Amino acid sequence: MTYAPFSIHGAARLGNWLITCDHASNTVPDSVGGGALGLGAAEMERHIAYDIGAKGVALALGEALDAPVICSNFSRLVIDPNRGADDPTLIPQLYDGTIIPANRSLDDAERQRRLDAFYLPYHNAIAQTAKARDVVFIAMHSFTPQLVGRPPRPWEVGVLSAADRRIADPLIARLQGALSSPVGDNEPYARFFPGDSFTQHAHGPGRPNVLLEIRQDLIATQQDQVKWAGTLAPHLEAARAEANL
Repeated sequence: MTYAPFSIHGAARLGNWLITCDHASNTVPDSVGGGALGLGAAEMERHIAYDIGAKGVALALGEALDAPVICSNFSRLVIDPNRGADDPTLIPQLYDGTIIPANRSLDDAERQRRLDAFYLPYHNAIAQTAKARDVVFIAMHSFTPQLVGRPPRPWEVGVLSAADRRIADPLIARLQGALSSPVGDNEPYARFFPGDSFTQHAHGPGRPNVLLEIRQDLIATQQDQVKWAGTLAPHLEAARAEANL
């Protein structure tokens, strides 16, 4: 099978949303170190390599919202699609205490090759899909329950946005009434990076938007991924209606 750096699911769907999953896969393409980054299998199954469970939630949410879903098909350790092209952490050498051997002595030519082969095709696919019609942009992510040497993260779900809070504010209010645990408002982090995926496709073009983060231990199975999508979908639709979008 020919390798593709991204996949589009439900391209013909006509709902009001576009869903992306930047860190959908822990795949290392054969063209990168023969399919390896110098890490063991256990490391590649950790959150450092991809957003565990996020793709399953994104796909189920796409079905529930009648929305196209665009997923990356390369590990964030190969090149991180949620960083600007000139970000020094675009190709990480260290992540949550783990050194990435294949990235330690990267030259400019290999950096550009990864941009051309993986990063740019993924972002071009999002841009082409988004410009075809007006959409509300959803970025689906997941977060580890605890970073090395850091305190446990208490939230089950985080709702993130920057200046445009049209979706985030009503969504947080609804989820706070529906869930028994606290809903993170711009948690587990509160800043976006210049040129990152959300800035490229939501903030920059001025699209209504929300970034969703779900704790990974809650979406480790397909059953839980579908369950969370079913929980989120009606609240997202209600938030969109409340925002008159």
